[in-house]
Amino acid sequence: MAAPLAAEPLRIATFNTELARKGPGLFLRDLEAGDAADIAAVLHRIVAAEADVLLLQGIDYDMEGRALGLLARRLSDRGRDYPYRFALRPNAGMPTGIDLDGDGRTGGPRDAQGFGYFSGQGGMAILSRLPILHREARDFSAMLWRDLPGALMPGAGLSPEAAAVQRLSSNGHWDVPLRRPDGGVLHLLAMHATPPVFDGPEDRNGRRNHDEIAFWRLYLDGALPGAEPPGEAFVLAGDFNLDPVDGAGRKAAIRSLLGHGALQDPAPASPRGADAARRQGGANAAQRGDPGQDTADWSDGPGGPGNLRVDYVLPAAGLSVVGAGIMWPETPGSGREGSRHGLVWVDIAF
Repeated sequence: MAAPLAAEPLRIATFNTELARKGPGLFLRDLEAGDAADIAAVLHRIVAAEADVLLLQGIDYDMEGRALGLLARRLSDRGRDYPYRFALRPNAGMPTGIDLDGDGRTGGPRDAQGFGYFSGQGGMAILSRLPILHREARDFSAMLWRDLPGALMPGAGLSPEAAAVQRLSSNGHWDVPLRRPDGGVLHLLAMHATPPVFDGPEDRNGRRNHDEIAFWRLYLDGALPGAEPPGEAFVLAGDFNLDPVDGAGRKAAIRSLLGHGALQDPAPASPRGADAARRQGGANAAQRGDPGQDTADWSDGPGGPGNLRVDYVLPAAGLSVVGAGIMWPETPGSGREGSRHGLVWVDIAF
């Protein structure tokens, strides 16, 4: 497939595929077998979205890139070519060697740098029709949480031993430059933040989620030591696991980012989100946000958060946005939906 023409808009998308398995090599095994319903549903939605650049979450990482390469071939078989790919080892499942969760044992999924049953579980990946400038990519995933200016780590209940090794990123923070058709460079800023739940009164995950998001505000402000901002052509995307209005979490982080002068929020929406919220009721009935902008179709039953807006594509303020939306499965409730997340896309014209 030919590269997009300079006069055509570029579609940038993010999608939490939820394809992670609970053991190393299982995702590759299921890709090779070709009969996994969740993989088929995700492939169908990716092809239908026709994104030029796609940031994926929930993709198990392997050092040789075999799973990502096979995923790209499966998409090519369906008529959608992504000749350029990018993935780095995530913090998810990366052993720390210490007892981070305080249960008296080491080596558990909560003792890793980011929750994970094995190193590489549920990582991020980029599929692109634009050339990726690998050598110029910046990976901030090794940054210690305590080194973030203004970090909320104090009070999170970490021992001195844990604080000395705990990274900020539960998965990763990337700045990946792409070569545009007009010869310029577009930076894709990528993240998958930890959910602000599954902890105790110390609110460790809530604090970490806040700071993972706050990282980008500091980065754009030039307030991170030794980290220059990306310039004027960039898009910040990923699963932030935080709704600006509803659900759990420290809302100030996402509200501050959505209101940042260097960014714009196209506020993608879909009638499917509003229809689902009306049908389900439950937790959704008490929510105050626009249900059409929700990007995750989570349980509305007892203890469930309901549908929330947690996935974002935020272009730089100076870029021209000509379209935005959320792609859901064509047949909700069919059992063939794959991920509970919508695929969020934004079209940008240069």
